[in-house]
Amino acid sequence: MEFEELLKRTANLSCFTTRFMVAGQNLAQVRLQLNRWVKDGRLIRLHKGLYILAEPYRKVKPEAFTIANRLKLPSYVSLQSALAWYGMIPEFVPVVTSVTVGRPERLETPLGRFEYRHISQKFFWGYYKAELSAKQQAFVARPEKALLDWIYLTAGGDRREFIDEIRLQNFSRLNKDVLDEYAKKSKSHKLERAVSNIKRIIDELQGVEL
Repeated sequence: MEFEELLKRTANLSCFTTRFMVAGQNLAQVRLQLNRWVKDGRLIRLHKGLYILAEPYRKVKPEAFTIANRLKLPSYVSLQSALAWYGMIPEFVPVVTSVTVGRPERLETPLGRFEYRHISQKFFWGYYKAELSAKQQAFVARPEKALLDWIYLTAGGDRREFIDEIRLQNFSRLNKDVLDEYAKKSKSHKLERAVSNIKRIIDELQGVEL
């Protein structure tokens, strides 16, 4: 395979896998060629079998959320990363955090750090395919699920003190009915207590008579 052929096939992709490049060719030879281009500085290996084009050859800037989805399947971006993306917490979040039904792990890549928290299959819902820049997409938790995932995976996360520490902003993005629906669907007493505290905080911030 010539490098020009690789450029044509990957021009509009944020990243690509070894298997994507095989297409009837010898897998061992493709791997060898990809390794050579990594050494030449024309490709960047993000993780096992996942690559991006180096800066001079790149037409699409990879979105971190898209890369997060591709690094570990299945997964969706959630917790602090999703809440920061929605503008619902004030802190800068340097790590892209996702949830997965697979094993938890933290990956260091040339594009940054990616953390994956384990969640059981029965809680693996409440996300959608978000449209990002450059026609890229990623599975991202809905605001209510991102918050509840964070609470569920944090010891004592249902406490009023913890929820206050999150310093939620733009809380109008939270739908109380959806929070109730998700808490009920989860069948988790912890999340039911958390939702009660969240709604109380929202009402206080909105000046609702309790």
